[in-house]
Amino acid sequence: MNGFTNYEEMAAMVLFGIGFTTLLLNRNLVKKIIGFSMMDSAIYLFLAAKGYINGRVAPIVVNNVVSMEAYINPIPAGLVLTGIVVSVSVTALMLALTVRLYRRYHTLDIDEITALCRKEDDT
Repeated sequence: MNGFTNYEEMAAMVLFGIGFTTLLLNRNLVKKIIGFSMMDSAIYLFLAAKGYINGRVAPIVVNNVVSMEAYINPIPAGLVLTGIVVSVSVTALMLALTVRLYRRYHTLDIDEITALCRKEDDT
């Protein structure tokens, strides 16, 4: 019997769905940032799972083995590392803006911040 073996891809889809739901349904800015980070992690898990091939090793030449069939593709790993750097920077920026919004409006609720912002514009 050929069973389901794509556990990593399935876990990535579930994690992405949880993060997307968190991003859409919560009004708290910190929870939205957490949902966004969960979506990032899901994408990195998916890319890493797709880049791995059973029986192959990292593309570091050992014992003069230069055959392409002996190594995994290094591009997904490079994309994941680049994505992690970018997402850490974006998360830091989002958290900094959230701190500024909290200091100004004394709330993390996006609806209350929007209402207070509109009230300021009207005056």
